[in-house]
Amino acid sequence: MLNDRLLVRIGREDGERTSSGGILIPATAQMAKRLVWAEVVALGQNVRAAEVGDRVLFSPDDRYEVEVQGEDYIMLRERDLHAVAAKRIETSTGLYL
Repeated sequence: MLNDRLLVRIGREDGERTSSGGILIPATAQMAKRLVWAEVVALGQNVRAAEVGDRVLFSPDDRYEVEVQGEDYIMLRERDLHAVAAKRIETSTGLYL
């Protein structure tokens, strides 16, 4: 992985959905702008906001699909991330004063 790129995998549970009324909605159904969660598999040396194993939120419009050894992954830039969900605890505020 180079520079600010992330390789992520969308979980199987993010594909088909079931509505509150019990109707099965396929993954290919057209919806309003909906952000997607995915797990980080690999990242470039310049990525600072995420680590391998984190879950990231991104727009499906900002992605490139790639197949590696028969599995489908998505290639993103770090600037295309909207949120990062991590299990690690960060003690710093992230502010530079």
